[in-house]
Amino acid sequence: MADRLLAEQFQIVTDPVADSVALSAIFAVLSLLTLFLLLGVFRVRAWLAGVVSLVVALIVAVTVYAMPVGQALLSASEGAAFGFFPILWIVINAIWVYNLTVVSGHFDVLRRSMERVSPDMRIQAIIVAFCFGALLEALAGFGTPVAVTVVMLMALGFPPLRAAAVALIANTAPVAFGALATPITTLGTVTAGASTDPRLNTDTLGAMVGRQTPILALVVPLVLVAVVDGRRGIRQTWPVAVVAGFVFAVGQFLASNYISVPLTDIIASLAAAAAVVLLLRFWQPSETPDLSEEVSRERSPASLTTVGRSAGTVGPAAGSAGPARGSGSGNPSGAADGRGGASTEDGPGGAGTGSGPDAAGAPNRSGNAGGAGNAGDPGGSGDAGTAGGSDGAGAGGGAALGGPEAAGGAGGDRARPDRAADESARAGQGVAGRAEGGVAGRDAPVEVARAYAPYLIIIVIFAVANLGPVKEALAGEPWTVVFRWPGLDVVGVNGKPLASTNFTFGWLPAAGTLMVIAGVLTTVVLRVRPGAALRAYGRTYVELRHAIVTVMAVLALAYVLNQSGQTSTLGAFLATAGSVFVFLSSILGWIGVAVTGSDTSANALFGALQVQTAAKAGLDPLLLAAANSSGGVLGKMVSPQNLAIAAGAVGMAGREGDIFRKVVLWSGVLLLLMCVIVTLQGTPVLDWMVPSE
Repeated sequence: MADRLLAEQFQIVTDPVADSVALSAIFAVLSLLTLFLLLGVFRVRAWLAGVVSLVVALIVAVTVYAMPVGQALLSASEGAAFGFFPILWIVINAIWVYNLTVVSGHFDVLRRSMERVSPDMRIQAIIVAFCFGALLEALAGFGTPVAVTVVMLMALGFPPLRAAAVALIANTAPVAFGALATPITTLGTVTAGASTDPRLNTDTLGAMVGRQTPILALVVPLVLVAVVDGRRGIRQTWPVAVVAGFVFAVGQFLASNYISVPLTDIIASLAAAAAVVLLLRFWQPSETPDLSEEVSRERSPASLTTVGRSAGTVGPAAGSAGPARGSGSGNPSGAADGRGGASTEDGPGGAGTGSGPDAAGAPNRSGNAGGAGNAGDPGGSGDAGTAGGSDGAGAGGGAALGGPEAAGGAGGDRARPDRAADESARAGQGVAGRAEGGVAGRDAPVEVARAYAPYLIIIVIFAVANLGPVKEALAGEPWTVVFRWPGLDVVGVNGKPLASTNFTFGWLPAAGTLMVIAGVLTTVVLRVRPGAALRAYGRTYVELRHAIVTVMAVLALAYVLNQSGQTSTLGAFLATAGSVFVFLSSILGWIGVAVTGSDTSANALFGALQVQTAAKAGLDPLLLAAANSSGGVLGKMVSPQNLAIAAGAVGMAGREGDIFRKVVLWSGVLLLLMCVIVTLQGTPVLDWMVPSE
């Protein structure tokens, strides 16, 4: 027993059970089955499902794969650390930047600006989730698009569950080129060492993926409007969905094949957004249905009671959602009462819905009242989000950063009236006071510019950080430090040390650190006081505490699966399919992303396996390697950490299973489409799409 605890090295074996890959795969899949059953069937909270599944994986690693206990625990610790840095480091700081815009009142200015593009929620889903989300994916990736766009959708009045589903489904087509094509770069690195095919490099792999995911882009906007408004949504807004999907697809193809792989999503997202805005100058849907009644039903007092107990970031979401539907025109204070909160036994929570006396039946949805106020108010009402100005252009978000219960503290201390609500309300009054007089819902141009400034700051910072000379300089010490995880010694089947045992700590070039820099500049531009910015930062951690545990647990699970040999067993089992594997290759990528939440990680796990399998089965290695990434993007919407991020952002922490059931069918349908595309590209029907050199 002592040697198992103290052994210094472990070598991966893919067939530990009776020298059979098939029998070994039965044990290797146990932790994944546990994870999905707990989430989808038993509706267990994601953080708990992640921890339980990690325990199962550790038990299998030690008892079946004979991995020393110490090595298994060290593997889990490295995965947990990777989950926090860089992944959570990005998400936390991205949401902090959002929270700064809420505190200053400028997020509502941004919301009103988007509403003026189109008051139609179906079109807003395309603009925000698909176009803007793709831009965020291009710049940061790793969960940032879901974290940001889901709260933007809530601010526009989307019900929590629908906002989460839309954000997750939209975060598919851009993922392979996310974080300036980090997944493609990773894929090029791992596959180049597994084959002598000269095409296995970043540029050619990017070109191949750019001939697969654009087909998804043609479909995704149509799926979004279907999720928002069913068949009626498709029937009435299909021109916008088709234009957005087509322009994005063309932009993605051209950029990845002829311009620059890292800039693919930036070019595609901006082109699609511009095309939609241009189209709306000449065309509008025949009907703009008022979906506020559905919003009210989905935000019933009963559901708010649940949210009050477990909401991750229910404060900003619900606080801003109120004004999205309530018109402040004609209300001198511009404030809706926003009494949607409900006291709970765990603490007063909830947030307003913006259902003030002037909200119902208001024809102009762009003249908004300040919505919910302090979600932690003992009375459970949200009155704080008032905004001055005669035009009623209030800035909501008073509940943006409420006390512990508003932030999702289950069974925590009783919430108290939080100063953040007052800060947000005062900031909102200031912004509204600078609105153009006499025009309902019109903000001064300078305030609109400030509302968009944080995103422009992010673009500039990331663009500079990714300039060739700058990126090269930041990749070396002291800005980036690479070290072997202490005590962890795992070698592959070939006897060579696993690259994953090296931990890269790029403390300055990390996307999360760049977001911190963007946040500091945002506080200056939006005139947020340092004390308010620091309090917002602390509350951001509180809001995301359940998501933090979930992400770290699942990444620990992924590392244990990888470094114990369980993922290799699953991959080897799928590879026994031979030539049929061309159809299954996308599924392998989907599994990788569903477990790790990252297309980059899935490519690192299975990229080399895809290439080696292709060589054995007489298939095209470039096609299968690209399929791993393209199929993987469709697993992102069902990955536990992304579900946790979305659930926390919409105030449904603990109800990740509800979101899972909402998106899993779409994930399966789109995965089947990708499997068919890849299969046809492996036949004379579409093999002309595969680059020959």
